[in-house]
Amino acid sequence: MFAIGIAINAAFVGLEAWAGWYSGSLALLSDAGHNLGDVLGLALAWLGAWAAQRPSSARYTWGWRRGALLAALLNAALLAVAVVAIAWEAIRRLGEPAPVDTGIVVGVAAAGIVVNGLTAWLLSRGGQADVNMRGAFLHMAADAAVSAGVVVGGLVVAATGWLRLDPIISLGIAALVGWSTLAFARQSLALSMDAVPEAIDPAAVERHLRALPGVAGLHDLHVWPLGSSGAALSAHLEMPAGHPGDAFLVAARASLEREFGIGHVTLQIETGGDCPQDCARDR
Repeated sequence: MFAIGIAINAAFVGLEAWAGWYSGSLALLSDAGHNLGDVLGLALAWLGAWAAQRPSSARYTWGWRRGALLAALLNAALLAVAVVAIAWEAIRRLGEPAPVDTGIVVGVAAAGIVVNGLTAWLLSRGGQADVNMRGAFLHMAADAAVSAGVVVGGLVVAATGWLRLDPIISLGIAALVGWSTLAFARQSLALSMDAVPEAIDPAAVERHLRALPGVAGLHDLHVWPLGSSGAALSAHLEMPAGHPGDAFLVAARASLEREFGIGHVTLQIETGGDCPQDCARDR
């Protein structure tokens, strides 16, 4: 799906850039620049997805799963650069409005709705569970909305002759992309810092573990992302009756995956009386 999305969007960026230059539309050129950023973003997301599937090794015991998070951060950085460039040129054009061929603008932007919408649909199935895929999906969905705005703007310019509307639309594009980029960058940065994934409530996880049969106490609970999707957990369980056996550990792991989507679980069983001093401080 990444290869199809990249090919379709790369071809459209070339068409849109030419149409923007030929028609004199900054809004169309801005959208082309934004779409070029998204083509690079799709390529990075594809690279991140490939890295996440790489097998583990003696040195990289988790494989290359963090590669997906790095790709997401680079994707956000590319969008930030595009936002600044669009806003700068739009402000300049407000003082020097230029004539626009609205027929070309409307036609190409309408094609953009189809191209970006199709790409968003191709990515939509993985967009909720994987932050890398979600970022790519959000970019394509936002592009479809932006293209719709350019169509409306082109029609208004054709009807009224108000040339300053073209750079105003460009500023709107910059604001929309900037807002979504900020939220996406914040999420990607949090995951790269081993924050608990947003879909998991750490308090609920703690209550779940404390409610397991035979558990009298809990400490050193950690939940962190494995990459752009999936999570791991480690915790020390105090069980005065002693080790409950492998069946307990298998059931606990299965329940954590079922309830919270945590697939990699490490539990240390302690009787409570011989807990190391470091553990005791973290209760």
